[in-house]
Amino acid sequence: MSETVSAHASCRPPPSTPTPTLFELFLAFAVIALCGFGGVLAWSRRMLVEERKWMTAEEFDDAYALCQFLPGPNVVNLSVVFGRRIRGTAGAAVALMGLLGPPFVIVTLIGLVYARFGEVAALQRMLIGVAAAAAGLVLGTCAKMARPLLRDRLGIAPLIALATFTSAGVMRWPLAGALAVLVPLSIALTWVRR
Repeated sequence: MSETVSAHASCRPPPSTPTPTLFELFLAFAVIALCGFGGVLAWSRRMLVEERKWMTAEEFDDAYALCQFLPGPNVVNLSVVFGRRIRGTAGAAVALMGLLGPPFVIVTLIGLVYARFGEVAALQRMLIGVAAAAAGLVLGTCAKMARPLLRDRLGIAPLIALATFTSAGVMRWPLAGALAVLVPLSIALTWVRR
């Protein structure tokens, strides 16, 4: 029971930060969606942790890690989990609408324009530039999310992260196989250390 209460409270804003209203939830996730072309992880962390201070960096990392195990897009899961914990079912629905509504309208309009002008060379070059900017945002956010791992005084967490990156990213081993080995290993090492 106490685990349920602590898990439920883990995404609550710090006491000094007032709980966001439904409109504030919608607006925050709409801004996240509108700022994040090609991925909104960077913007969601910035909005929820740095600007609004509705979560700590550790809470964000924990919630995002949970959302990676859930089926579906990670940030969509994050909007539902965060909205639900802050304002219940209505909060989950509002955060999800804020995240998906504005991009749906914009992408529909862009699709119509692209169908008409997609072969223009200048448009192709702009899309390459936007893709490079999105890649830079993802790398910067990964670096920010890795900072709490570096607080591990024994250095086990960074070693597990490095092993995961090396096995799946560099050596191109199947991710499922790498995680099948590294997840139990990291759980066992954490359990032994406590």
